[in-house]
Amino acid sequence: MNRPLIVIFVAICLDAIGIGLIFPILPRLIEEVTHASNVAAYIGILSALYAAMQFIFAPVLGALSDRVGRRPVLLTSLAGAAINYVLMAFAPSLWLLVIGRAIAGLTSANISVATAYLTDISPEEMRAKRFGVFNAMFGIGFILGPVLGGVLGDYWLRLPFIIAALLNAGNLLLAFFVLPESRVPSGEKIDFVSLNPLRPLRWAFSMKALMPVVGLFFVLSATGEVYGTCWALWGRDVFGWNGLWIGLSLGAFGVCQTLSQAFLPGPAVKLLGERGAVLTGIVGACAALMVMSFADEGWIVFAIMPVVALAGIGTPALQSLATRLVDESRQGQFQGVLASAMSLASIVGPLVFSSFYFVVRSQWPGAIWLSAVVVNAVAVPLVFSLRFQSPAYKSLGKTA
Repeated sequence: MNRPLIVIFVAICLDAIGIGLIFPILPRLIEEVTHASNVAAYIGILSALYAAMQFIFAPVLGALSDRVGRRPVLLTSLAGAAINYVLMAFAPSLWLLVIGRAIAGLTSANISVATAYLTDISPEEMRAKRFGVFNAMFGIGFILGPVLGGVLGDYWLRLPFIIAALLNAGNLLLAFFVLPESRVPSGEKIDFVSLNPLRPLRWAFSMKALMPVVGLFFVLSATGEVYGTCWALWGRDVFGWNGLWIGLSLGAFGVCQTLSQAFLPGPAVKLLGERGAVLTGIVGACAALMVMSFADEGWIVFAIMPVVALAGIGTPALQSLATRLVDESRQGQFQGVLASAMSLASIVGPLVFSSFYFVVRSQWPGAIWLSAVVVNAVAVPLVFSLRFQSPAYKSLGKTA
């Protein structure tokens, strides 16, 4: 493996670690700087801010890398990530935490640039293999992040951020010395109007036949946000978990989710069909969430986790199913619509679920999982509403 590939894979792994790192310790960190006892609403706001910055700046950084080159954008984002972690490590107030999360969301938007860099340096016959490694490195980072944050946070709440800052600084130095530019910059001016992140949705709204599948992606993505938003709070409130156990539980969840997405969608689609696999994922998630809502012992969560991860077969099956809605000439545009819907869900989801947890926390914390069941239930009629034999669906790619 050549050195530029190592830098890219390490960068994407560190991005994922940074996403998961804060989950186990964010409640205690906010309590420390706000002196509030119920911090659910603050967690939702910070999570939504992080997602919003990604949503806005991913296309901007990608376009900027086309104009000025991949290397300077990647180096700047790595430097920004290191600065962000230092800021988070020593932030004495909430407003500095807010700035830190905004910077974190902006710098993590470099995934689009890393993807473009990997495409630049990979021959066509190697791209599938390398993107597989790319996704695997993200998965590894997302598993390691919560565990690292939980374990180190029990020693000192700010220690995970210092370690993350050092790791990102080391990767910045490595990139500075060994990462070459992967393409000749175009030097063209950026048309910022074309980078409006809401622009892809305008096309979807003009095609009513697309709305059920766009709605499905939005609903399923929104319910997926409940775990990162409320897991740590719920674990502390119900089981008295410390950072270690919160991190281990999130890490175990990440392992189950990764394995289910890697190995189950193919067999599930062959056995059940795409629509059946999507419905199975929704039913599995709802069943596990129902058990979690009434759980009073921590071991129950670990026992039910493989069923929670069963939801992982739904999204890949839905992605496959969705590709049949438009012809090949519109696939890129349609995938952009779905990405926008999922990004919006990652902004709305934390705000909604954190607000609900703020209300039910003192009476019944487990009710948060029932709320996710209710939202998931909205997806079921949307799945049944998809009709691929309809002439309207077949003509979308030609008339759009």
